[in-house]
Amino acid sequence: MALILPLITPLNIAFWLIGANFFAFAAFGIDKARAENGRRRTSEADLLMFAVLGGTAGAYAGRHLFRHKTRKQPFSSRLHTIAILQLAGGAGLAVFLLP
Repeated sequence: MALILPLITPLNIAFWLIGANFFAFAAFGIDKARAENGRRRTSEADLLMFAVLGGTAGAYAGRHLFRHKTRKQPFSSRLHTIAILQLAGGAGLAVFLLP
């Protein structure tokens, strides 16, 4: 743990979030292209994991731009739950960490 804490800086967090959102966005686009071509797909669990790892905004942007997984009810509910939990967690951190 002592080796990891120095790596958790605002800049590293920003880089992580940019990369995670780009990756989630790309995953939705790739999965949509595969769906249209009848090829092997990315699992819904993997798409949701990209959101859990910080790519929620990219996942929403990919859903909207590629019109992919917009009517899948279990998937949509799970993505909304992830977003709500992340917002609540971020708000909780802000309350406890800000002076």
